[in-house]
Parts: sequence; C-alpha cells; structure tokens
Amino acid sequence: MLRIAVQTKGRLHEDTMELLKEAGIKLTSGKRMLLSPSSNFPCEILFLRDDDIPQSVYDGVADIGIVGENEYLEKEYDVNVVKRLGFSKCRLSLAIPKGEEYTGVAYFEGKKIATSYPAVLAKFLKERGVNADIHVIMGSVEIAPGIGLADAIFDIVSSGGTLVTNGLKEVEVVTTSEALIVATPNLSEEKQAILDEIVFRIDAVQRAAGKKYILLNAPVANLDAIKAILPGMKSPTVIPLAEEGWISVHSVIDEKTFWHVIGQLKALGAEGILVVPIEKMIM
Repeated sequence: MLRIAVQTKGRLHEDTMELLKEAGIKLTSGKRMLLSPSSNFPCEILFLRDDDIPQSVYDGVADIGIVGENEYLEKEYDVNVVKRLGFSKCRLSLAIPKGEEYTGVAYFEGKKIATSYPAVLAKFLKERGVNADIHVIMGSVEIAPGIGLADAIFDIVSSGGTLVTNGLKEVEVVTTSEALIVATPNLSEEKQAILDEIVFRIDAVQRAAGKKYILLNAPVANLDAIKAILPGMKSPTVIPLAEEGWISVHSVIDEKTFWHVIGQLKALGAEGILVVPIEKMIM
C-alpha cells in the first residue's frame, strides 16, 4: 500500500484529484476525510496542508507527495523529485508599489520584504549580495506594503491580478513553480513498483493531452504528401479501401495545429474526415 500526501484544498488539490481519476484510481470520498483509500489500486490519499507535505514525505509519514515546487524549495527537505507534472504553474516573484521606480535587485538593499517563503528569498538575496529585512507573513502578503508593514513583497504570482488590485507591480521573477511528485528516499521494492505504475499511468494521460485521433479517406496517389502532414507517433496507419485507388489513413494530430492540418488534407483530396478525442496514449 502506497500512501500519497495531497494538498487538502485549492487549485493544486483539484488538478491532482482529476489526474488521479484520469489515471483510473478510484478513491473513497467523504467530507472531512483525512485518509482516503482507493477501492481499485493499492494506495491511499493523505490530505495535508501544502506546507506540511515535504516534511511528511521526508519523515516517511507519506511515501510520496504531490506538492507545489514552491513548497519543495522552501522547506528544503531531502526528498526525491520523481516527476514534474506540468500543472498548477506559477512563479515566485518580488513586487513593489507601482509608483516606485525599480533600478534592479540593488533596490531591495535595506528594504523590508514581506513573504511566506523566507528561505527561497534569503538564498536569492544572499547570492546577489543584497541585505534586506525579511518579514515573515503567513497569508495575505500582498497587503503588507499598503498598510505600511513592508516596502515590498515576495510571493506566488499566477496571473498578476492580485498584485494589480493591491497597487503592486512584479519586478523580479526569482523562480518558477509547478506540481511535483516527490518521494521519500529508499522506498521498498513493493512501493517503488506501485509508484512506477502510477507514473506510467500519468504519462499515458498527459501524453494524450491536446492530441486528437484522425481518420480519413484519400487518393492513394497523394499518400506521400499526406504522410508528410500526418507523421503519427511512428507513421500513419494506412488501409486499402474496397474502391481501387483509395486508402484510409489513421493518425494522431496536435489540437493546436488541427484546423491548419485539416485544410492541407482537404487540398490533397481527403474526405470523410473523422476526428475523435484521445484519453490515453501508451508508448
């Protein structure tokens, strides 16, 4: 049985639970459940505050955790990063009042900076030889300059809308962040096998994101040109049709280029084009 630490609430929680669902892991649901076992997979979910996850994994209370890179960097526990998940992306940035003139990192010399990430900030300032007063606040960091508690802030930024609302502007991106799978060192062979299966399933789900399966009929004379447009994972599947001179072509396309590709295929005589979503892609 593998125990997975997951954030109790918030965007990362929602993204994580959706990913586990798409990976075929069914969980027992219920209000205020701290431990949720799976009914079809050898794992259970332990719901924790995001900033408690790195320590719980380090101490072995949980075998693995799905946590924001910001918390992993801040807590500095010696855990293994297993996989970057590519969602819940944000950045840790320095921001100052929008009326201030920013002159570079030296601007922060002697300034008071409010933050919930003192370790990450201290390392950044030390590397640049800047001495500043770090004032630790847990939550609502962005209001600190407005009430005279600090000259600047160092906090998570996604869209930047909260900064604008509070009369601030982003001036330095210190690091980017995304969801990570982290694991306690020295997992048992049994638990490592379960983790490997989870990563395999997640890879299959994420590989399918933004991809479509396309089927079409086309003149066999245009096959080479169609193959150049639709390379597929290795090459398209080509099936002869009952009508001489025609073939059926099956392949995978990227949704971002979908309409452009369709236009090219039609110009090559493709017809009966069907496009269907892909849930999983196994390599």
